[in-house]
Amino acid sequence: MSEVTASIDSKEASNTGGFNFDNVHRNRMIENLAKESNSVLPQATKTGTTIVGIVYKDGVVLGADTRATNGTEVAEKNCEKIHYLAPNMYCCGAGTAADTEMTTKMISSQLELLRMNTHSPSRVVTACTLLKRKLFQYQGQISAALVLGGCDVNGAHVYQIYPHGSTGKLPYTTMGSGSLAAMSVFEQGWREDMPENEALELVRRSILAGVFNDLGSGSNCDTCVIRMDGTVSYNRGDVTPNPVQPLRDAIRHSSKLSISAGTTAVLSTKNQRFAVTLADVDVVEA
Repeated sequence: MSEVTASIDSKEASNTGGFNFDNVHRNRMIENLAKESNSVLPQATKTGTTIVGIVYKDGVVLGADTRATNGTEVAEKNCEKIHYLAPNMYCCGAGTAADTEMTTKMISSQLELLRMNTHSPSRVVTACTLLKRKLFQYQGQISAALVLGGCDVNGAHVYQIYPHGSTGKLPYTTMGSGSLAAMSVFEQGWREDMPENEALELVRRSILAGVFNDLGSGSNCDTCVIRMDGTVSYNRGDVTPNPVQPLRDAIRHSSKLSISAGTTAVLSTKNQRFAVTLADVDVVEA
């Protein structure tokens, strides 16, 4: 096995700009070894989701599609992607379903313990800090891209949290494989101090843009409205653009596939009655 070295001084290398090609020969050698041994190199995990969050006049609106994929296959048509964190905040998750589910559950538990200790409602920035610390600790190995939204004493907030721990506080944001389609709707229709009905309709349109323009997103649209007065409206299946039942009803099966009663002959019938008495019952005291 040959080793490729470069005689570049450390001070000179630190001042060198542009791209770094130090691993080109190493990567080519790994690929050749894999071909010779008929091995399969690990591939990057492909995920599909459209999640959005928007700040309006009196609160926050979150939205998500409901398709969960396993590679090129649809694994779940009605997956729940808007996760509970606290009574005043929810979190949309994109990436690996197990990672988003367990990460939000752990942070939700920590927020509950903090509320019990401080006797005060949770703040959105606290949840953002806990989430970013957890994700940064694992350097992006936890595949959880999150959109955090909620209301507290400081107002309504929407945070964008990447899997490696970086965050951003934005008036509206999108994440997932359908984020570009959803962002195009937001950039065209968002404005400050929107009323709730217009913000909710804008979120629905953005999710549907991801559903119909991204193969990794699909099925229904879930929405969650978090208001400054403390009320929350979580609507599962708020929009169902792909109803399946009419398509199934349109299929006309052959009459040969429908077996009517009496087709199979009954040769004999025997009825046996079993009598149960108190002697057959065992009474156990609790």
